Amino acid sequence: MIMEFSKQPQIKTSVVACVIDEQDRVLLTRRCIEPFCSLWVMPGGKIDHGESILEALHREVKEEVGIEVRAEGLIDVFEHVNVGQSNAHFIILYYRASPLSFDLKPNGEECTVAVWVGKSALSGYPMPPGTRHILGKVFPELGWGDQPPPARIPADEIPGEKQLPQVCPFENG
Repeated sequence: MIMEFSKQPQIKTSVVACVIDEQDRVLLTRRCIEPFCSLWVMPGGKIDHGESILEALHREVKEEVGIEVRAEGLIDVFEHVNVGQSNAHFIILYYRASPLSFDLKPNGEECTVAVWVGKSALSGYPMPPGTRHILGKVFPELGWGDQPPPARIPADEIPGEKQLPQVCPFENG
């Protein structure tokens, strides 16, 4: 008897580095792949089978922006459910990290731009709810954590449909 297994949708577990330098600037990257293409996020990605969380964190930061970091601790966990056309489900572990180097080299495969952003300028960068949630925890003075989560608007969650604000230090497109 041949057993057939249908592939069930999987929950994707990822790790993200909230890299903050001594000037309280956050490392943001502009994603060029789904989900969240064209939005600003922090470097990170999926945890490979057999890989520890911190190994994945260091690998993803190095792959995406070419720097080394020191992990300082878990900030929070955020869940994205029903993202994009595939209705993807992500559980993301956000770790605070300090940069050990500063020569940013976005890989162009996952992110096109990487910049250090001061907390006073963060509101000018369109970002997914998870990134905004974590930055609200890291910088409570922004007041982002005191407000209820934004209304879920599917068009806003499917990236690439908004023009970037003029405050962003790169060309639109």
